[in-house]
Amino acid sequence: MFSIAGESWLRDKRPHWAAKTGVIEKTNFDHLKVAFSGKLLSDIQPEDVLNYWALREGKKAAAKTISLEVGTLRGILLHNNLDAQWAAIRKKVKLKKAKKVGRFLTLEEQTCLIAECRSSRSRSLHVVVTLALRTCMRYSEIRLLRWRQIDFGRRVITVGESKTDAGTGREIPMIACVHKILAFWAENFPQRKPNHYVFPFERYGSKGTEDHFGFAAAVVYDTDPTRPIGNWKEAWEAAKIRAGVSCRFHDLRHSGCTELLDAGAPINAVTEIMGWSASTAVRMIREVYGHAGPAGRRRTMQQLEDFLESRSAGAQKEAQPREAENASIQ
Repeated sequence: MFSIAGESWLRDKRPHWAAKTGVIEKTNFDHLKVAFSGKLLSDIQPEDVLNYWALREGKKAAAKTISLEVGTLRGILLHNNLDAQWAAIRKKVKLKKAKKVGRFLTLEEQTCLIAECRSSRSRSLHVVVTLALRTCMRYSEIRLLRWRQIDFGRRVITVGESKTDAGTGREIPMIACVHKILAFWAENFPQRKPNHYVFPFERYGSKGTEDHFGFAAAVVYDTDPTRPIGNWKEAWEAAKIRAGVSCRFHDLRHSGCTELLDAGAPINAVTEIMGWSASTAVRMIREVYGHAGPAGRRRTMQQLEDFLESRSAGAQKEAQPREAENASIQ
C-alpha cells in the first residue's frame, strides 16, 4: 500500500536528511496520502497523478509546491524499484522546477538600504545587513552567531552550523568595514561571554535621544544574550520600503558573491567563502550567483586583449632576428 511504502521510505531516508528536509518531505507525504492511501503503490498511474495535480490546484496550491509533492512520490516509487512506472508518469506530468534567481543590488541601492536600516528601531539591523553584504553569510548563520565565533585579533568569523557540510565551520576573513562595525556593536555588550549570541533577543520601546549617527534611537529592554533574536522581518520590510528597494534578504548574499566575482576573486576562494561543496560550485556560480556585471565582463575581455597583444608582440620580437639573419645571408 502507498501509505505503508511511504512510511518506510521516510524512515529509511530521514537519517540522511537535514531536519528541515525531513519536515518538508513528511508534509508532502501527508498531502499525497489524501489521494493515494487506498492504492497499491504499483497501481498508481499517470492519470492518478494528473487528478492529484488538479485536486491540489483546486485548493490553491502553487505549481512549485505540487511539483515538490510529486517529487516525493517519485522518491517513494524509485525507492521501491518502480523506475519504469515513474518514467511513464514523468512523460505525462510536467513538473515545475523552482527557479533559483537572485538579484544584484547596485551600489546606490546598497547605500540607501543601509542608511534606512540605521534609522530602524531594530538597532542591529544595519549591522546584520552589512554582514550579509560583506561576508556573504546566510540569514540563519548570522542570526545564530555567537561571540566565540568572532576573532577580532585574527579578524576572522567562524561560521557555525550551516545549510551544507562545506559551509559549517568555514572561516571568513573580516574586511575593514566588517571589523569596525562588529567592534562598535560589541561595545553594547561589555559583559558579553563567548557563548552569548551576537544578536540577542530583546524588546524595543518608544524612541529616545539621537545616536551618534544622528538617528533617533529606540529604547531597548529585556535583552537576553542567552537567546538569539527571533527575526528582523518587520524592521527589514519597513527599511526596504523607505529605501525604495525591492529584494529578498538572500539577495544580499547574491550581491556580495557577485562583487567578489567582479573583483576578480578566484573561484576556489569564492567557493570557500560561500560555503559550497566543490561539486556544486561551478553550477551555483553559473546559474544562481554569477550575476557578472559589465565591469566584470569588460575586465575579462581586456585580459583577452592584453594576452593577444602580448603574444603578438612576442611573435614580432622572434621574427626580427630571423629577418636580420635572412638579410645578411642575401
